[in-house]
Amino acid sequence: MFKDFYKHKRVLIAGMTGFKGSWLALWLKLLGAEVLGYALAPETEPSMFKALSIGDSIKTVFADILDTVALQKAFEEFKPEIVFHLAAQPLVRRSYKEPVLTYQTNVIGTLNVLMAAKNCASVKAFVNVTTDKCYENNETGAAFKENDPMGGYDMYSSSKACSEILTSSFRRSFLADSADGQNSFALATARAGNVIGGGDWAKDRLIPDCIRAINSNVPVEIRNPVSVRPWQHVLEPLGGYLILGQKLFEDGDKFAQAFNFGPEKNSVLTVQEVAKQIVDCYGKGSVVVKENNELHEAKLLMLDIEKAKCALNWAPCLSAQEAVISTVEWYKRFYDGDENMYDFTLFQIVDYMKLFKERDR
Repeated sequence: MFKDFYKHKRVLIAGMTGFKGSWLALWLKLLGAEVLGYALAPETEPSMFKALSIGDSIKTVFADILDTVALQKAFEEFKPEIVFHLAAQPLVRRSYKEPVLTYQTNVIGTLNVLMAAKNCASVKAFVNVTTDKCYENNETGAAFKENDPMGGYDMYSSSKACSEILTSSFRRSFLADSADGQNSFALATARAGNVIGGGDWAKDRLIPDCIRAINSNVPVEIRNPVSVRPWQHVLEPLGGYLILGQKLFEDGDKFAQAFNFGPEKNSVLTVQEVAKQIVDCYGKGSVVVKENNELHEAKLLMLDIEKAKCALNWAPCLSAQEAVISTVEWYKRFYDGDENMYDFTLFQIVDYMKLFKERDR
């Protein structure tokens, strides 16, 4: 999928202890990269990072991206060539309860990581991972394109819109002209939809909520059954991030822009459809609708992925059903006490790469 591009490359992952960060770290290690994680300790119990003992094989600095001294030290000592910035407060409902933390982490934290990269001469490529929720969503039914206006009803969405605007401003202010003697690198943003996959235990996310309910022998409660989301397996956008990181490194400013990574239109399902597929695939459990009179959440969200298809030669490989099957298989093995979850996770990554290569022929 990447030939030997990532072999021996020094890659820093901000937010490596999270769900997506853990998958990305294992994939990069499999590709032969030298990886450093910079992150807070995992916030969930269990967590993929701990369950697979990722810290045993990948060096991790446990620190906050708001700690500029620790952050700069990590960059200076490791000298990364490529940076994937995934560190964030990623939950919509938590952003209502902790708006200041959400903005500090997602906006000021992003600026801190960008500045650390600019002050580090080794950095050549930087991928800032934001979200599909960064768009001003009027729920018209149209899929969002990369040049659509930024916005956000809730504090999480708007903080990520700010991160997008910040990235664009940073690129034009500091990277277009490196006459100041500091490092200039290729900088892009990646906007992904709702990802699913084994190893996610975050609160107020559909799949973890389903898995917890099923394994506790209680009904799966869903808040917004008809809400539409661009569901995709976690390896789909991560593959896009890795391709984008390579393109930035090799071709610089040509790819220094925003890209959407989402599923095909036939994989855009409602919350209720996904929850039912999880239950059916697991072979037990039931789904009930819990009336939601609390916090606003978008009803309709879809991404236009034509730009990533054309510019990056990236496209999703898995249908929604295949993504659910892969996700449920991971969790079933975990809760059945499989001692080889690390190897099984690598197997899923390798299997995905084979699918991608088949698609690419």
